[in-house]
Amino acid sequence: MNAISRRSATAAAGAAVVLAGLITGAGPATAAGTAACTPSVQLLPALPGLDGGTVSGFGAGLLAVGESGGLPAYWTGAEHTVHAVPLPAGFDRGGVKAVSATGLMVGTAARDSDGARVAFTHQQGAAASEALTAPAVGSSADVDVNASGRVVAVDRGVAKEWVNGKVVRELPVPEDAIPGTRIISLTGINKRGDIVGTASGSYFDADNDIEVTKTFPVVWPAGGGYPPYSLQVWNGYHRSFATIGRDIDDRGRVVGLEDYYYRNDPKLTPAVWKKPYDALPTDPGRLAGHGHLELSGSSPTTNVAVGTATTFEESWPSHFQAVYWPGKGAPLALPAPAGAPGDVPLTRAFAATDDDRVGGGVVDRNTRAGSAVIWNCASRQAYAPRS
Repeated sequence: MNAISRRSATAAAGAAVVLAGLITGAGPATAAGTAACTPSVQLLPALPGLDGGTVSGFGAGLLAVGESGGLPAYWTGAEHTVHAVPLPAGFDRGGVKAVSATGLMVGTAARDSDGARVAFTHQQGAAASEALTAPAVGSSADVDVNASGRVVAVDRGVAKEWVNGKVVRELPVPEDAIPGTRIISLTGINKRGDIVGTASGSYFDADNDIEVTKTFPVVWPAGGGYPPYSLQVWNGYHRSFATIGRDIDDRGRVVGLEDYYYRNDPKLTPAVWKKPYDALPTDPGRLAGHGHLELSGSSPTTNVAVGTATTFEESWPSHFQAVYWPGKGAPLALPAPAGAPGDVPLTRAFAATDDDRVGGGVVDRNTRAGSAVIWNCASRQAYAPRS
């Protein structure tokens, strides 16, 4: 199994006391603008009759979006009332990935009969969702929307941007890409309209008798008046390495990872790129006690990134830990929710806000029972575990 196919896998104050023995002398992280927030970890309700869930994005006010029991959902109000999002006709499961300031949601849906996937849109309060892309097998159907409602996704192998349901531009492959390169995903668009995605190419080098493969992030500047940037990677030209861009903040900083897999030897390395995108990515390091880390999301302007630290056993992930990175220093852990189902909670983080909330999920390793999660005032809860 190569690297590309493999990736196509309410806390009370007492909780802080439990964690105290785990926190190093450095103490919790502190983010700017968090004076009014109250630290808590909230388990969100699931859709009726279902279990588990994930928060993947945040909208205006207290709106959060994601999935519940494998179905698209969103939560509203201080009590996080759960609402179902209708799937596009003919599809069986999916999730909401992001939402605009006016309630335009975007997500992905899958069809069990043939494994086909689509990206879809849903306006909060509407009776139906609409497929945005054509059904495709073997595609992740990644999609994102920014605050103003600009949507990005790959449709029929073409990277596109939509406004008000109409395609306003197609995103080109960088001119310096190797032969055979195509855009395989679009995963982030910031307030300005800068877009991040991932490209992959492969060709046979007859002179050296080798197959050359490169998977790398790309940034398309807002407006389409400038050529895209091919972001630099530590390792390329071999199919064991895939470097992926996951999100882009309003300053243009990109977060993601290098995913390595060869002969049952996986490795996840966090990666961060900054404008003007003329240097190799930086590695913020690992969470103590974990050998692997991927960054999945970032706050718009506060320089925070979130993700998941992973421990592998015999090449399979055996433990997940939600991670909070303040933008400097070492990555920190977010506490497991008090009252989480089961005895071995595994947590992951996917989205962050400027008002210091983090969204993700928790699942028990043994029972697989889980819940969507929001960490409020996350910087005051993040801690450095003892290795």
